[in-house]
This record gives sequence, structure tokens and C-alpha cells, in this order.
Amino acid sequence: EVQLVESGGGLVQSGGSLRLSCAASGFAFDRYGMSWVRQAPGKGLEWISHINWNGGSTVYAESMKGRFTISRDNAKNSAYLQMNNLKPEDTAIYYCNANFGKKSYWGQGTQVTVSS
Repeated sequence: EVQLVESGGGLVQSGGSLRLSCAASGFAFDRYGMSWVRQAPGKGLEWISHINWNGGSTVYAESMKGRFTISRDNAKNSAYLQMNNLKPEDTAIYYCNANFGKKSYWGQGTQVTVSS
């Protein structure tokens, strides 16, 4: 069974940091690119960042550059999103996504709430 399980969300004050984790199982994790996507209350999905299969290439949405860092550990079948200098507008449900060709898997999401 394919599973992506996000963790690490929570309530943090503005300016604080969180590190989200995405634990994968049931598929060949080290073949898949990994992305993080978020959905703020009442808004659509917003793409945050992508990392390729071996971590050698990363890309970010312009608004996230310098504050968010994506990484992965293929030995642990996990991907991460380090978020620094969080702002109230970062409040959202954060999802990880595994993608390889036409295959795409999603986690259930983890809530991040940033208080002002």
C-alpha cells in the first residue's frame, strides 16, 4: 500500500520555524521526485517546492525562496521542508507529493498555523 505521511505541523508564532517531514512507503521512493504543496483556508493549492530523485536539483516558488528549504533522505524514504521566518500568511495545510511520470501520490496533509 502506497503511503505518504506528513508530520511536523503545528502552531508557531510569526518569525518562528518548523520542519515538516514526509514519510513514504509502498513504492520506490528513490525514483520519485518530491514536491510540497499547500492550501490556505479558502484558497486553492499553491506549489511550494520540488526536489528531484537524488536531491541534486531543487526549485522553489519565488515567494518561498530564502525562507523554505526542501531536502530528502532516500535511506529513510523521507522528504523534508524546513520553514523559517514563518508569517501568518503561511498558515495552511501542507501536503507532500511523490511524482514519477504519470504516477502521483499524495499525503493527507499537516496543518501549519502561524500566529501574529
